[in-house]
Parts: sequence; C-alpha cells; structure tokens
Amino acid sequence: MARPVAASVDEYIAGFPPEQQAVLQGIRALIRSEAPHADEAISYAIPTFDLHGKHVCHFAGFKGHLSFFPTGQAADAFAAELTGYKGGRGTVQLPWGRPLPEDLIRRMVRYRVERLSAAAP
Repeated sequence: MARPVAASVDEYIAGFPPEQQAVLQGIRALIRSEAPHADEAISYAIPTFDLHGKHVCHFAGFKGHLSFFPTGQAADAFAAELTGYKGGRGTVQLPWGRPLPEDLIRRMVRYRVERLSAAAP
C-alpha cells in the first residue's frame, strides 16, 4: 500500500517509526546546515530542498533504507566515493542502522548549492 502524500517535511518524517525519524531528522539537519537558505518542500511526494527555483536534493525513507537524491551532476562528481553504496543514477541508498556518511552528504549538498548559486540571476 502506498504511503499518503505528506503536506510538509515534518508530516512526512512523522509517518516513520521513531528510530527512522531520528535518521530522517539527521539528514534533514545535515542538508539544512549546508543549504541554510534553501526552502523545504514536498516534491515527487518526498522531502525536497530548493534554492533559486531549482532542486538541491531530495531524501526519502523506504523499508530497508534511506535514499538520498543529490540532483544535477552531484552523483557523477562524487561517483568514486559512492561505489560502496547501492543506488542508481542520481540516488544513494543508505541502509537503516548504519551511520550516515555525514561528510559525503555535506560535500554533495555544498556542491549543489555552489552550482545553483553561481547560475542564479
């Protein structure tokens, strides 16, 4: 059964068990620390951070993992560091129960923020 679409990031996170909520709040805080001026939204039914009218990144919880979606060319730019993670083009699967790769997430978000800011009018 599909999860109902949340109206806000808070509502989205509240729909998960407490242990997963803590991880989702953790990635949210990491993203916010590197993109303090980005707007939070729900896009594609998942939490999204937007800056200058473009997506910085998304994240989403699934049964066995948290997915982080660094938009643009971020996944390509960090491909060598992402080889230890499952995922496809533009997504990184982070298993529940393992520490978040905080430094990598920070650098990927920073990469997106720098590119979006440089391209902003």
